[in-house]
Amino acid sequence: MNKIEHIGIAVKNLTSSIDIYQRLLNTDCYKTELVASEYVNTAFLKPGENKVELLEATSPDSPIAKFLEKKGEGIHHIAFLVDDILEEMERLRNEGFTLLNDAPKKGADNKMVCFVHPKDANGVLIELCQEIKWV
Repeated sequence: MNKIEHIGIAVKNLTSSIDIYQRLLNTDCYKTELVASEYVNTAFLKPGENKVELLEATSPDSPIAKFLEKKGEGIHHIAFLVDDILEEMERLRNEGFTLLNDAPKKGADNKMVCFVHPKDANGVLIELCQEIKWV
């Protein structure tokens, strides 16, 4: 794993949360994106080298809606940038970690993603992400 790529924060209202975090971090939201497959609207801010991803549920059945219902607003996951997501997934499986995905899937911000079960990381949901390279 190369570095923390972003911290994901679950929010109830994306619009008001964008305003809060723009003022808090003194930077503009540079991108919003719907990830229909995950039933989530996202917004990205970049204060320095790392990013903050705000996550708003678009369906009551989405993982973010369930998280908000159970835990309320707050840190949802920490994402780490990797060079080769397939290789890193295999390494983690060999180390005994449970992955929530059998294969990487398309996530927000031009990334392929996979998640490590929080029960294997002291309650923290870990996301692996690799930039999608266009040929």
